[in-house]
Amino acid sequence: RPCRDKYMYRYTLEPLFPTEGLKHPAPFADELEPADGKPYERVTMEQAKRGTPPDRPVRVYADGIFDVFHSGHARALMQAKCLFPNTHLIVGVCSDDLTHKYKGFTVMNEDERYDAIRHCRYVDEVVRNAPWTLTPEFLAKHRIDFVAHDDIPYISAGSDDVYKHIKEAGMFAPTQRTEGISTSDIITRIVRDYDVYVRRNLQRGYTAKELNVSFINEKKYHLQERVDKVKRKVRDVEEKSKEFVQKVEEKSIDLIQKWEEKSREFIGNFLQMFGPEGALKHMLKEGKGRMLQAISPRQSPDSSPTREERSPSPTFRLPFFTKTSPSFSPHSSACFGGCRCVCVCM
Repeated sequence: RPCRDKYMYRYTLEPLFPTEGLKHPAPFADELEPADGKPYERVTMEQAKRGTPPDRPVRVYADGIFDVFHSGHARALMQAKCLFPNTHLIVGVCSDDLTHKYKGFTVMNEDERYDAIRHCRYVDEVVRNAPWTLTPEFLAKHRIDFVAHDDIPYISAGSDDVYKHIKEAGMFAPTQRTEGISTSDIITRIVRDYDVYVRRNLQRGYTAKELNVSFINEKKYHLQERVDKVKRKVRDVEEKSKEFVQKVEEKSIDLIQKWEEKSREFIGNFLQMFGPEGALKHMLKEGKGRMLQAISPRQSPDSSPTREERSPSPTFRLPFFTKTSPSFSPHSSACFGGCRCVCVCM
């Protein structure tokens, strides 16, 4: 299977045949049956790169402390496993005595560190109580072909580089470190936030004695925890208040927007009705015209008919006139009464 990782080194294929490490923890070297009587013959780098027969995998050795086993350790072992097409990875873990002597105190004891390495899927074999400096006798005993480690000189035990003789022998296969994570970094985080982790474990039921905390400090941590609870409650109330205010603001904005829309609609309708050119003005003009038309008399024709055009007036008799009454011309200047009038002949 391909080794999918940005730290792939050289070959990217693991052995095609299944290994016990995928189903069971890797065995300890001192619990395995002794190798057959064949003499130990190392393979060269060229032979290892080309690939070896399935019954003769390239035996790669990687050692370390592996305290607080983390992804940086696992990536280093994965690179060692992927160095060659057919690799048998042997991992040496140093004991507590050697580690405390040359490097310092560990968080996990040696048994815990052995067990952590056994359960890494890339490991085929584990060497307990591994030596700090590799000797020819150790390499021959475990039939090691190559030693894998990062290329940075490892200064320890009075040596400028404990892998110097391995490099000179052509048995060194370099890997790359994973930046940003290491056991020292993890311990630094814990020490930096010591109070936080002490209070955390006190909450989880650990006693002050188990945590090596004095009585006064225990009370101080409990008080701090109660103060923090109050702070968290206040913070929760503040957050809820902010959420409530935010919701009110959102609703207020919606109401204002709706009010503005309705007000614009109302003003538009008002202007349409009562504006200078609104419907009310046209209605008043139309009503005024009808009223004036209703109360005003009809106008006379432009020209009156002439005397000749007029129809003759009907003739009638006066009751007090007789047939013997003299007739008068219509052009007479005076009548009986001495006035000027027009008399109608009987």
